[in-house]
Amino acid sequence: MPTYQYKAMTKNGRVVKNTISGMTKVELVKKLKKNGLEPIDIQQAVNFGSKEKYKAKNHKDAESVLKDMSPSQIDLLYNKKNKKEKISTMQSLKSQFFSSQKITKRDVMVFTQSFLLLKRADFNNIHALQTVISSTENPSLRGVLEDILSGVEGGDYMYTTMEYYENVFPVIYTNMIKVGELSGSLVKSLEQAMSYLDSSDALVKKVKKIIIPNVVQFVGMFLLLIIGTLYAIPSIQDVFEQVGTQEQLPAPTMWFSKFLDQAMLWWYVPVGIIIAIIVAIVVYVHTPIGRYKFHYFKYTMPVFGSLIYALDFSRVMKAVTLNIKNGMRIQQALEVSKNVIRNNVMMSIVESAINNIMIGQSWVTPFEEAGFGNRMTTEMLKVGMQTDLSAMLDKLLEYVEMDIDNILQKIMKVLPEISYSVVGVVLVFFVIVVLVPCIQVYMGSFLFSAYL
Repeated sequence: MPTYQYKAMTKNGRVVKNTISGMTKVELVKKLKKNGLEPIDIQQAVNFGSKEKYKAKNHKDAESVLKDMSPSQIDLLYNKKNKKEKISTMQSLKSQFFSSQKITKRDVMVFTQSFLLLKRADFNNIHALQTVISSTENPSLRGVLEDILSGVEGGDYMYTTMEYYENVFPVIYTNMIKVGELSGSLVKSLEQAMSYLDSSDALVKKVKKIIIPNVVQFVGMFLLLIIGTLYAIPSIQDVFEQVGTQEQLPAPTMWFSKFLDQAMLWWYVPVGIIIAIIVAIVVYVHTPIGRYKFHYFKYTMPVFGSLIYALDFSRVMKAVTLNIKNGMRIQQALEVSKNVIRNNVMMSIVESAINNIMIGQSWVTPFEEAGFGNRMTTEMLKVGMQTDLSAMLDKLLEYVEMDIDNILQKIMKVLPEISYSVVGVVLVFFVIVVLVPCIQVYMGSFLFSAYL
């Protein structure tokens, strides 16, 4: 059973800390709230060199910590002097590092694949989870799986605990597990979840493959220009002064060199302006109107706007398709699927679709009126509503995947052109500012001027 370190606040604002074991994270949250405490932070404790977890000094398990504890008792305990057990510095550093080890998508994919194989071999959930936990190397994921196992042993479904770990398991993933457990088709749901994770990971790799090389190329050229100006130009200027030549460095070189000198002298001015602009943008984006406008811009921005919308639309339709195949009605499928994405514009479109169903209108209309995507997608949805929606959604997803590939192909053509244009400008500037003076020194024309 995992051990948790928690912070909670009493009604009078006093913050208390403790470490307990013997219950799941979900049970701990419920117990704290039942006793009049508001949870602030709950972290899993990790121990090294021993199978036992760290525990609070005066409490052996969860029951002795929370059984009859009230805020008044908390205040009394808070004022008492309790000496805490000391942990070595190295052990503390290890605990802090490994307990916060990031859980990657790859970790979730490996867990899903392993769990699926065990379920196909007729393992029950408890035995399958115990087997997977024993082979899981990531301490953070192992703690999450132990929490899920504790919930299953206590009679809960797996998805109940997964819902508390939205940063680990995507909403659509948890929803697939939920449908599988409730309908008795967990193996099928795990296969769908594995397919979703594979396709999502492949798409992310495609996008990174396009963007990263172009960004690296531009940043490399820009750094070469800065470094060349800062180190090469002063060296050439020293050679000119030592020889006593009348030759002068090119005007663009002198101007850019002086510009960098002034920028280094007054660096805090542009940095302050940039920070102020970033802070203003961040504050505005965190307002409801600013967040909506920012999300709207993401769908309408040049080059990448159509791709971002197609990806979000694909995620929503995949979730709707899986939910319908598992027996949900279209309204319920849309209600569950809207949480798959975090774009307020897409969420408002889905909400409008749900409202249309409630008043007897077509749920496809909001997607059509939004005007972001390909018209073919809405036409396919209309046909599906009149025929077999599940089969048409499968065809729709295939078409959307093809559309995303076509958009990526266009980006692969356009992005290098934009990148080469920017790099070309930087390269010409680099030649004028850095290479021309170097060629001038190499050719030695300044020596004749110095001799005369």
